[in-house]
Amino acid sequence: MTRLHGTKDFWLGGLRAEAAAFAAAVAQAPADAPVPSCPGWTVTDLVHHVGGCYEYVTWLFERGGTDRPDPTRAPAGPPADEVALAWWQMRYDTLLSTLDATDPEAPMWNWAPQTKRAGFWHRRMAHETAVHRWDAQMATGASEPIEAKLAADGISEVLDTWLPAGRRQTGDRPHGVVQLLAADADQEWLVRLRGEGVALLDTDTILDGEEPPARVHAEGTASDLLLALYGRVGFDVLVVSGDPTLLTALRTG
Repeated sequence: MTRLHGTKDFWLGGLRAEAAAFAAAVAQAPADAPVPSCPGWTVTDLVHHVGGCYEYVTWLFERGGTDRPDPTRAPAGPPADEVALAWWQMRYDTLLSTLDATDPEAPMWNWAPQTKRAGFWHRRMAHETAVHRWDAQMATGASEPIEAKLAADGISEVLDTWLPAGRRQTGDRPHGVVQLLAADADQEWLVRLRGEGVALLDTDTILDGEEPPARVHAEGTASDLLLALYGRVGFDVLVVSGDPTLLTALRTG
């Protein structure tokens, strides 16, 4: 199976759809309602977080360049007298117009060990919004799955971006091969874990003669797989065979 290679139009389409659903969910929920999938956060906290991400990425595009920005630089956040959703909407509108006007091949800093191109942020903002849209809907008790193709690309982002950048939730560093299958997206992933190392393998690759010390297969919808990798749902929503501790080592967020 061939993994989806995203495009600017694909990611911006996902961003538009997920942002609209995010805003609708926030509008339905009380501002102080807890967000079950983000312990300790209220809906207002979630809105501030997402809007802050948009503000920061917009600033990166205005700043330009591929050198690392000041790590202490943080979004200003909403004024105390401004309604959170209205503030978020302004940040979203500015971000969308910025992303839409930018060539994804343009040089741009990112935090991952990969080519420094603007397209990183087209992709990142689509998935940031999709997962947090799901969080916002959880606050209303009516969450909907992430669209299969977008979720499949999100799984690839976890495996080719988050994990190689060292952004794992746990300190566990096992060895073995994990196979993930999203039948609804016709997508498959093979991941080799070697302690600190993570390698996303081509699904046509023939593994070497040395059998890995452990192996696990997990199958489910693309949305459930992605949400499990982000720790939003348990791995028990998937059909799992083999050593489940390898799956825990893939969690990010």
